[in-house]
Amino acid sequence: MDQSPFYRALAQLYPPDRLLTQGVQLMAYESDALTAFRARPTAVVLPTTQQEVIETVRLCYAHAVPFVARGSGTSLSGGSLPVPEGIVIALNRLNRILKLDPEQKTAVVEPGVVNLHITEAAAPYGLYYAPDPSSQSICTIGGNVAFNSGGAHCLKYGMTSNHVLGLKVVLADGEVVEFGGESAEGVGVGPDLVGLFVGSEGLFGVALEITVRLLPVVERYRTVLAAYDSLERAGNAVALVVASGLLPGAIEIMDRLAIKAAETAVHAGYPANAAALLIVELEGEAEQVEQEFQQLLPVIAASGATEVRVAQNAAERATIWKGRKGAFSSVGRLSPDYVVQDGVVPRSHLGRALAEIDRLSREYGLDVANVFHAGDGNLHPLILYDGKQPGALEHAEKLAGEILRLCIQLGGSITGEHGVGMEKRSYMPELFDAVSLETMRAIRRQIDPKEIANPGKMFPGGEAPALAMRGMHPLEKAGVISRE
Repeated sequence: MDQSPFYRALAQLYPPDRLLTQGVQLMAYESDALTAFRARPTAVVLPTTQQEVIETVRLCYAHAVPFVARGSGTSLSGGSLPVPEGIVIALNRLNRILKLDPEQKTAVVEPGVVNLHITEAAAPYGLYYAPDPSSQSICTIGGNVAFNSGGAHCLKYGMTSNHVLGLKVVLADGEVVEFGGESAEGVGVGPDLVGLFVGSEGLFGVALEITVRLLPVVERYRTVLAAYDSLERAGNAVALVVASGLLPGAIEIMDRLAIKAAETAVHAGYPANAAALLIVELEGEAEQVEQEFQQLLPVIAASGATEVRVAQNAAERATIWKGRKGAFSSVGRLSPDYVVQDGVVPRSHLGRALAEIDRLSREYGLDVANVFHAGDGNLHPLILYDGKQPGALEHAEKLAGEILRLCIQLGGSITGEHGVGMEKRSYMPELFDAVSLETMRAIRRQIDPKEIANPGKMFPGGEAPALAMRGMHPLEKAGVISRE
């Protein structure tokens, strides 16, 4: 290991089994779920307490050493890709649920808590945590906060930002601050610093504690599975459902390739020969759900569905969702490699976007599996390729770029929940003007003057020159943060 003062100090802070420096030890941290990007950090630290994280960040700031905070590494945008000359702060051992208040319907958790474990802990009190990414059984709350994760039910319940009430954070310069609080009553008072931090992709610092909102367990579900003879027709059906005035808990679409992958892996029993499947789930109080269900059925019938199934019990509902949530990982059975995007288009343009993606797929000679959150227009095209073929990755990325530009042209965005990370940096100037980008950079530099927190992510090109900052922290001057 490097014998510089920084690494000597790091060795005093961590025992050898929690300070990883050898090649084999570091290999597991070279990449996140976007495996096309790889980099090896100089070291990985495994803190078990918040104070160790704080001291690590302060060491990094004092010695101008870059750091990347990481949970389970499920990021699909290269957001937790290491910096070769920096370290990784792996947060999985900060996995305690510090407080669960059934009366206030809140939980205070550390960043390494797995998303699904919050719901499991809250279940005895008739509560659950609503954001449900497909990786919810392994992804951690710290990563959900960094990328403002959504999930299948984000149409009705929103993203992570809608469920985080408060944060305790160590900023990149070592200051420990608190945003928001443990009560929903204070939300909306003063600047939304919780909203500023959620989705910042690790550019501001590391979340140490997250206070989340819990919801009462749903009384009744009605889950409808509809098959279509074209992907475009399924996309247009989404607009019909929304135009009817209904607000389902989830609206999801899978195309032929995604259906094939899911069937191969989990045997969900989806309709044979369907070009696309639409999953619409109503949820809430029993009486209201039944009324909405009677309203939904004729809408689905009028949308041109070739087959309609309604889950008759919890087991059938679970099977439908098992296929949908397993679709991403199952695509690996169809292709050795794939690139996934998560651009967003207005719901009214879903059919047009899907038809154009199909055309681009044929033009580039690459299969594209589509599985996505149709309710909020969040596309997830998976572009299949063989990385062993020379130039295959570059060809797939070129198609991915065409899809992102299509989303922008249709009035959408380059990301709905996966984040910009490494992968989409070059498209930021096509989505934002120069003034907006420089404003984002300026905010980042005010909080992280040395630009050591997850550098090289989100912004196009290299990092802007760091600006010196003296004296009191700007947010402290404004009286909106507190020191430890």
